[in-house]
This record gives sequence, C-alpha cells and structure tokens, in this order.
Amino acid sequence: MFWQQLLNGITLGSSYALIALGYTMVYGIVQLINFAHGEIYMFGAFAGLFLVTVVGLPIGWALLGAMAFCMLLGVVVERVAYRPLRGKSSRLSALISAIGVSIFLSTLMVIIAGTNPRNYPDIIKISNYQLGAVQFSSLQIIILIISAILMIGLELMVRRSRIGKAMRACSQDIEAAALMGINVNRVISFTFAVGSALAAAGGVMVAIYYNALWPYMGTMAGMKAFCAAVLGGIGSIPGAMVGGISLGIMEIMGVAYLSSSYKDAIAFAILILVLIIRPQGLLGQKIVKKV
Repeated sequence: MFWQQLLNGITLGSSYALIALGYTMVYGIVQLINFAHGEIYMFGAFAGLFLVTVVGLPIGWALLGAMAFCMLLGVVVERVAYRPLRGKSSRLSALISAIGVSIFLSTLMVIIAGTNPRNYPDIIKISNYQLGAVQFSSLQIIILIISAILMIGLELMVRRSRIGKAMRACSQDIEAAALMGINVNRVISFTFAVGSALAAAGGVMVAIYYNALWPYMGTMAGMKAFCAAVLGGIGSIPGAMVGGISLGIMEIMGVAYLSSSYKDAIAFAILILVLIIRPQGLLGQKIVKKV
C-alpha cells in the first residue's frame, strides 16, 4: 500500500510543483505573491477543454494551445494589475490587486461556463499496469513524463539561456539589473508568461486525471501550491519542485493512513510548521539584513 500511495502522491505533487513554480519565479524577481495564479491554472484547464471539444484538436495540441493562451493571460494580468503598482506604492497594494484579479477571473469563468463541474471526453486510451503490488495507469506515466520535461526544461532555460541569466540578475538586484541595460519589464512579463504556461499544463493534466473541472478549482490548488512553494523555499526553482512533490506525497499519505477529512488541512499545517521551524524552506537561503 505504501508504494501505491507514494506513486499517487508523486503524481499529485507534480501538478502542485508546476503551479508552485509560477509563484516562486514571480516572487523571486518582484517579491510579489501572485494569488491570481490558481485562477490561471483553472483557465488553462478550461482552455484545454474548449480546444478539445469545440475546436476538435487532439489533446497534445490542446495542451500546447492552453499553455499559449495562459501565457498571454499571464502577461495581460501583469501589465494591467501589477505593473502600474510596481515601485509606486506599498506591497500591500499589489497583494490586494492580486486578490482582486483572483476573484475577477473566477467570477468571469462562472459567467462563461456556469458553476456545474465539467469533464473532458474520453480522448486518451488509458491502459492499466501492475508492478508487484503497485498499480498504475498510462495516464499517470504521461503526467509524470510531461511534468518532468517541463520542470527540467525550465531549469535549463533559467541556467543556460540569455533570458534566464537576465531573470537571475533581476532576482539578485532588480535595480542594478536595470542599470546594466536589462529590460526589467520584459523580463517580468516573460516570467509571468512562463509561470502561467506551467500552471496551464498542470490544470489540463489534473482535469483529465480527476475527470473534473469547475470555476473554483484553482482556489484550493493555488493555495496548496503556495504552501508547496514556501515548503521548498519561495524564490527557489528547485525548491518549488521539491516542495510540490513533497506536499503531494504527504497529502496522499495523510489521506491513506489518517482520514480523508484531513486532506486540505495537511498543506496548511505543514505551512505553519515550516514558518515556525524553518521559514526559508527546505532549499531556500536565510536572508540576513545588514543594518
């Protein structure tokens, strides 16, 4: 039973990791918690459903289309709701704006799609396998492979590409980066775009895996992904990956060995413990302010 639940936890945790990456990337550069990120995850799920059922695209192209749509949505949100407040007011104003965008996007989807849950059609032929006592499906394998490719690709982009170097420079000192000729606004918009694309991929895969999506699906998923980002060390990309997968495993183990009623409470209990014991997270670095 342990290995079965471990596999289930890794599958769930990979989706948390994809969303948490968006939180940690944005925070690492502009020190902002984008609480509308969960709603972008939700929009990605609905965009994939629209492309499959209305446009008639195969699921692979629908996934890419949903990611592209949410990239644009993330850039628009940053340009309209966050950029005018950057550097001109307190961080509290940006935080309130993020909450407002979150409510606006979820309400907009309620107006468009209604409140009833929806599901993807049977677009993937799912095969079941068994390895010893562990049962797994081809869908789980696909989700894990896609998640791994996206996370490894992000890490390589940040470490080796020119835009990745600009992102790391902005995360170190955004004012110094601007003085060195880096287009900070472009880097921030790109960060929102990449984070939104990863969230969209997570939304599509989770909606297919659980065969359900609804306008408020991003609220709890976004909050848990935020907990995962804090657990791993917010601002750290490897930390977001580790935190997401760890949170997914702990949540599934809690449901399996304790009670399903603790499912949502586990993430927030972990958040409280991390903030008390190790505020910088598992892979985060402790920041010492010099006076």
